[in-house]
Amino acid sequence: MSQATVAAAPRPPSYEPFGWHQWHEDFWMSYQFRRGLGETQEGGGAVSEVFQAASKIIPNDFESWYREWTHIAERNDRRGDEEIGRRHVRTAMNCWLRSANYFREAEFWLKPDDPRRLPTFDRCERASQKFLAQLTPKAEVVEIPYEAGKPLPAYFIRSANGGERQPVLISVGGLDSFKDELWFMTGRGALQRGMSVLLVDGPGQGGALRRHGLVTRHDYEVPIGKCIDWLERRSDVDRTRIAVSGSSLGGYYAARAGAMEPRLAACISHGAIWDIHERWKTRDENHGLAGHIKWVFGARSMAEATEIARPFTLDGVLEHMKCPYLIIHGGHDVLGVESVRQVHSYATRHGVNATLRLTSEEETGAEHCQHDNPTLGQELMIDWLADVFGIDQTRLVFHPG
Repeated sequence: MSQATVAAAPRPPSYEPFGWHQWHEDFWMSYQFRRGLGETQEGGGAVSEVFQAASKIIPNDFESWYREWTHIAERNDRRGDEEIGRRHVRTAMNCWLRSANYFREAEFWLKPDDPRRLPTFDRCERASQKFLAQLTPKAEVVEIPYEAGKPLPAYFIRSANGGERQPVLISVGGLDSFKDELWFMTGRGALQRGMSVLLVDGPGQGGALRRHGLVTRHDYEVPIGKCIDWLERRSDVDRTRIAVSGSSLGGYYAARAGAMEPRLAACISHGAIWDIHERWKTRDENHGLAGHIKWVFGARSMAEATEIARPFTLDGVLEHMKCPYLIIHGGHDVLGVESVRQVHSYATRHGVNATLRLTSEEETGAEHCQHDNPTLGQELMIDWLADVFGIDQTRLVFHPG
């Protein structure tokens, strides 16, 4: 083999400070793969199946991405349906949960106007909902009133462990995550610790964007306020213990809501963001997530998206937060760590009861939103919240799974 051939060979996969990096020639595809790989440990896949898909995916080839994730999604969905027919409930649930996350991965790189995108999202939801229907207590598929004819899709799930009137975590995703993925990031851990969860597609996310065309907004206290309105009408909710968490771009959403919505008792930024305009002002159409950014912000170009993002800042906002505030951030976050210290410093200077937790390379979970080890991120977030809510975990009953 010539030196030129050796030089041209792609670098093999490797373990980096932020976790497993599958394709060095495709940074963003590797990031999304790492996300799916990490979620296997929360039931969102099987390691062998995920690597089976990766072995057939071609870097920079989004059709191969769609094809291989769809293949393993369909296989699990079909098996789940067969197993429930045999009354093998636990196996069926496992299959549907894997299928939901595989369909989520499959639709990721499809363009917004691709005729396959909404049907693939629908299949993700259907698999999730088959899983949720078997939980005890049975989860509720709900619509949070928002705009006329445009509700926010959500899942409300009560803990089997939390008593009659339970504290609730309202959980939202970010730029590219939605309610069905939040099970692996926050939902499962909250239920284990005696809290109910409301997993929501807010404006710019999931079904709110795909079905209703609801793009994002800077004043996220409005949709979160609608969620609180809905929760307060329930007799099984402790109104004094309602919290919000947001992951990635949702780290901004949650902080904004925590500062501007006085009914919130705690707030978690799962990934800190200080100012979206500043973060994006030098990015152009070549950015790996440009298409998604434009879709979520309702923009025709990255320049327009950056202008829309001008009010997406915590400057002049965060000082209004009165509730305890956790900021958790990967120490080797591929999107950077510069903003996390700015958020924490500003909050503490203005008297906010803010806690900063940076995850390290040594403990793993050092990736953006702990995508390489979501269990660690979930443990850190939900244990903090349980302490804030005064939940005595020694008095809980711990079920397997």
